[in-house]
Amino acid sequence: METNFSNLLNEPGEMLHESSGYTALDIYLFVVHGITFVLGILGNGLVIWVAGFRMARTVTTLCYLNLAVADFSFIASLPLFMVLIAIRGQWPFGWFLCKVFPAVVDMNLFGSVFLITFIALDRCICVLHPVWAQNHRTVSLARKVIIVPWILALALSLPDCIYMTTVKLNKNTHCTLDTEFWDDSEMSWKMLSTTLATLGITQFTIGFIMPMSIIAICYGLIAAKIHKKGMMNSNRPLRVLTAVMVSFFLCWFPFHIILLLGRVWFKEIVFEGKYKIIILLRILMDSLAFFNSCLNPILYVLMGRDFRKRLIHSLPASLERALTEDSAQTSDTTTKPASSFTGAELQEM
Repeated sequence: METNFSNLLNEPGEMLHESSGYTALDIYLFVVHGITFVLGILGNGLVIWVAGFRMARTVTTLCYLNLAVADFSFIASLPLFMVLIAIRGQWPFGWFLCKVFPAVVDMNLFGSVFLITFIALDRCICVLHPVWAQNHRTVSLARKVIIVPWILALALSLPDCIYMTTVKLNKNTHCTLDTEFWDDSEMSWKMLSTTLATLGITQFTIGFIMPMSIIAICYGLIAAKIHKKGMMNSNRPLRVLTAVMVSFFLCWFPFHIILLLGRVWFKEIVFEGKYKIIILLRILMDSLAFFNSCLNPILYVLMGRDFRKRLIHSLPASLERALTEDSAQTSDTTTKPASSFTGAELQEM
């Protein structure tokens, strides 16, 4: 079977942009990306400012800060996505950025997912094992452990550095899969399909199934503990936990399932002409997953009572507080009793 891999990999995008019917889709992407960019920059920037500079450095604020940095870094790349939409998918930024930019984007996306999982685990430990958390949950330990989500995100983004490159097609330059790894033989085509399917399954499992399972288990245990012990007089923590899980699932499951299908069925999509549907769905699901980056500050931080109080006090008097605030920093694990420790963590939700 003789075929040109470069044409097959780029032709769908070219045909998608050639259709005048997709002008409305371009407008939709500009609007959604623009809204996500504005809300994400403001929300995550505010979290970075308050959690990083206005609040005592604790395990909780460290988690919030890392999540905001991951989301902010990704949101900052959206203008480049909008430029690519405007120039119909061409890549004028060179070979180096073709390898680095997709990897950085994926690293921050996966980093956000893994940090959300880390926060769920941390909250679960605080509620289920308050005595242990009081004695061992320190900022220094959190700084070491929180590196793990970033390492996992970096590992999942490495294929972008390996397989992405610039390709000339019809006098236009595109950033796409490096076809020099394979020739035009049928065996190489099978290797390409197998590689893409393996990457798709791996990313789906590690990037969604595992985090979603951990989050569901952790928040399920927290909800059971709240209900059993009657720690809270209201059901507000349960509403927040439900909102967190639902938003995570709705934003990420469609994205990962379409990405998985596109890679597992790559051969069938190309030869049977179903790529337009997959590409259209992928574009729509991408925008949904991107939007999650501006929801995180609302769900994980702005709903926290301590954060809201500090934010309200910081905005009108930031300069005065910067000049007069005591420089002494406190830890999450001070001398408060275990029962109040657990209550405080629930109040933060």
